[in-house]
Amino acid sequence: MSLSSTSSSGGTVIPSNPLETLGLPSPLILGSGSFTQKLILGEMNIPFHLLVKSIDEKSIGDRMTDPRNLVLTLAKAKADHLVSELSKSNSDLTLPPTTTTTISSEEGWIILTADQVVIHADYEGVLEKPESIEEARTFVKSYELSPPSTVGACVLTHYPSNLQVSGVDSATIHFSASQLNKYNNAGQEDLIDQLLSDGAPVLDCAGGLMVEHPLVQDCLDHLEGTQDSVMGLSKDLVW
Repeated sequence: MSLSSTSSSGGTVIPSNPLETLGLPSPLILGSGSFTQKLILGEMNIPFHLLVKSIDEKSIGDRMTDPRNLVLTLAKAKADHLVSELSKSNSDLTLPPTTTTTISSEEGWIILTADQVVIHADYEGVLEKPESIEEARTFVKSYELSPPSTVGACVLTHYPSNLQVSGVDSATIHFSASQLNKYNNAGQEDLIDQLLSDGAPVLDCAGGLMVEHPLVQDCLDHLEGTQDSVMGLSKDLVW
């Protein structure tokens, strides 16, 4: 998408800086380090300042039951941990000055945290980031038979009041079996190999999905939902 003065999300025109238009603190504090979330905020013309404090995600939530509850729990845990670190008197985190002329920094900042998992009929529980290249290949092979779905949560937290709003969005990705199969021909690199050769961070994507990559785009049949939701941050939830 073009980074012009306005852009569109779900048919809604987004101004050059939505935060200033709404009289909210700018920049947004992005508490999740995903490169795709940075891209999506850029498409939305939302200035942001990256401020991440890692948590032990594997120790939080139930991965075998409700994925919507899981991603919401994780996104809130990221927000709560970041707020806790910011509140410490000896914190090594530095918040930027706000640039919105209608609001002072004394009125706080807005923190965005997010999380995403992938679900698939062939797997019990959720698919997170693959732990190996072979696991990524296994994930992609299963997508020939039935479509995976992404489930993502977005949490917006006002600091220091801790006022919080959140939402969950999902999308289903239908791949073309014939297009995926072409990568399995003898003597030809499979899709994962080609993505790796192109420098794609396969192991950093839930379910090994990189729907925005041209090689993956070539294998898509259609989406139920939006591409930004598949990429890990629903514009509709943010806006």
